[in-house]
Amino acid sequence: MRKRGIGIVITLCSVPLAAQNVTILSEQLDEVVVTATGTPHTLKNVPVQTEIISRRQIEQLGAATFEDILSQLSSGFDFNAGDMGSQMTLNGLGNNYILIMIDGKRLNGDNGGENDLGRIDPHNIDHIEIVKGAGSALYGSDAMAGVINIITRRHDDQALYLENTTRGGSYMDLRQHNSIGFSIGKFTSLTTFQMQHTDGWQNTGEEDPAQTEFHIYDSRNKTVNMYTNGQLGQRLTYDVNDRFSLAADGYLYGKRIYRPVNGRYPSCDVNTFDMKYRDAGASLGTEYRLEGSDKITFDIDWNRHAYYYHYTATTLEDGYDPNGRFTHYFPYFEGQEHLQSDQQRTMAELKGIFTLPSDNLLSAGAEYRYDYLNAPMRVKDGKADDWTAALYLQDEFTGPGWLNITAGIRLIENKAFGFHATPKVSAMFKAGDFRLRTGWSKGFKSPTPKEQGYHYLRTMGATTFFYMGNPDLKAQTSDYISASLEFSHGGFSASVTGYRNMLDNMITLVNVPLSQIPDGTAEYMGDGSADIVPRMYMNMEDARTMGVDASFTWRITSDITLGGSYSWLDTKAHVYDSRHDRLNEVIIDGMAHHKGNVNGTWQHRFNDAYRLGAGLYGRASSTRYYQNNGNGRPYQIWKLTTTHDLGRGKKGLGWRVEAGIDNILDYKETTPHGLHYGTTTSGRTFYCTVSVKFSKGRKMNTGDVERGSLDDDD
Repeated sequence: MRKRGIGIVITLCSVPLAAQNVTILSEQLDEVVVTATGTPHTLKNVPVQTEIISRRQIEQLGAATFEDILSQLSSGFDFNAGDMGSQMTLNGLGNNYILIMIDGKRLNGDNGGENDLGRIDPHNIDHIEIVKGAGSALYGSDAMAGVINIITRRHDDQALYLENTTRGGSYMDLRQHNSIGFSIGKFTSLTTFQMQHTDGWQNTGEEDPAQTEFHIYDSRNKTVNMYTNGQLGQRLTYDVNDRFSLAADGYLYGKRIYRPVNGRYPSCDVNTFDMKYRDAGASLGTEYRLEGSDKITFDIDWNRHAYYYHYTATTLEDGYDPNGRFTHYFPYFEGQEHLQSDQQRTMAELKGIFTLPSDNLLSAGAEYRYDYLNAPMRVKDGKADDWTAALYLQDEFTGPGWLNITAGIRLIENKAFGFHATPKVSAMFKAGDFRLRTGWSKGFKSPTPKEQGYHYLRTMGATTFFYMGNPDLKAQTSDYISASLEFSHGGFSASVTGYRNMLDNMITLVNVPLSQIPDGTAEYMGDGSADIVPRMYMNMEDARTMGVDASFTWRITSDITLGGSYSWLDTKAHVYDSRHDRLNEVIIDGMAHHKGNVNGTWQHRFNDAYRLGAGLYGRASSTRYYQNNGNGRPYQIWKLTTTHDLGRGKKGLGWRVEAGIDNILDYKETTPHGLHYGTTTSGRTFYCTVSVKFSKGRKMNTGDVERGSLDDDD
């Protein structure tokens, strides 16, 4: 039944009428996107292949998380929830190779391989722009797999905006969102708050027998642990005049992951600490508008991601001692907290866009990035840092109406790896309703401070894994080529894309001989040292991913829309086996050969006061492959959503109710703890969201405030 279901989904998704992994309604083709080239283009005429997920799609889907949005509406993505964050892959490459931006600014997080995407509030997203492949010419490191730019909602044109959204679901899944925005003359303010909580769930009490001292069926470990997070954000803008504007942003974010204690079996399910995050960020930006679309911008931003253990029982902690030896004698007691890593990033960017003669548009910029890691017990000497400076240039040539060529280069100077250049070129050919896009780009990524020097132990059952940084790592480079054919006419839009990404010196965790453990580590383990499995960040000799992405959208009537997408992927890598002095061919962890999704939505406005929407969404994946601890099972999941818009009265007040069933067929995996999952879904769940919004559609000036003048009709 599972195989037959996956076949049905893939058959529906692989109709040769397919688009760019995103549902594109006909009216979306005129939406303006900026991520691909850093300059504004309508979606149908953007010279670099771009996917867009609109606000309308997000609202129809009723997603609880950012991960839900991407996995349901773009088949190239995979996610596995974990305590440290989301293990995300895009077309075969993981978190480290995917650049996530919010309004063009990098999302800071754990640069060791996982990102806490809980910072991204779905209710605050206007739309999402996705550009696949190496983006190093414009965006530098972290963009070998692609760039995701989340454009947030602004409400800048409204005198006053208030919103409250509350969502509740199974397993005490609670989501709260609030926005307060107002404009007075040239000044605009937007304050946002979000909170998320879940009690977590347990799909099985069984532990992997290969990782425990004996077979266990009633472990306390959960599939997903309980957590609570919250974020407060503030954005201020000031228009000095028609040409010059200022902006300031800031946020505070905190999260605690509650892990089960008082387990029955000391060898596998006793946790002695919870995990806590304390993040913060601030940015300042200016924009000076020249003639036409020309402008100069300058931005500087600082972000911090700090990760703590909050101890729930007495613990002897491992780490570096003052003499630089990795030991195991640091005692911590219930209620104490200890910093594991504090990662800070400061970036400054100066950019200009200039119209040149002969239909050329020039983008030029300079960028400086400084990364600082403070990890007293995880890094030798407690601290590490890295910096990168870059200059970039890009020219867009629009010749005849049927041709656009974009070429660029980024010149990079890195603290440890010196000078490097990453060129990029793409072309778009138009013929009636068809668009042909081709592209080639180089990628460059230096190892992070964590990959170079961060050490920690992780015990899973009777086995202790010792994860080690490697100061001898080389920088990673890539070559990405792609070609896509798109067709759009009326309410129908479709395309198919082929790509190949070739990487040199790709960094990954590899099992290494016990002899590579630092001096002193085996000593404190005593006789148990034979149960240590050392894993070190190493450069693979080479790696490559290749695949085909396809999707389609058909707006049958003004009320009914069908869509779907499909991805085929294959990965290979070669890694040197020091034990046997040979090269081994391996897959890249997390790869699934086939992924697909399909959806059908219906919306109808019965009168000015009520609009009803309904949607059926399905997604599926074949087996996910891993080098260690088993493979993730294939799955298919279906979701039913309903939306109820109760209209906006004369007072500017509107209500919206969303209700639905996620995972209608109640699929969940009972894979033993310690092994990989295809998906960590808890099975069938129910949810309901209630939103109330109040807005005034005209900006206030200072005189309006003094007189208290707010017309009801605004």
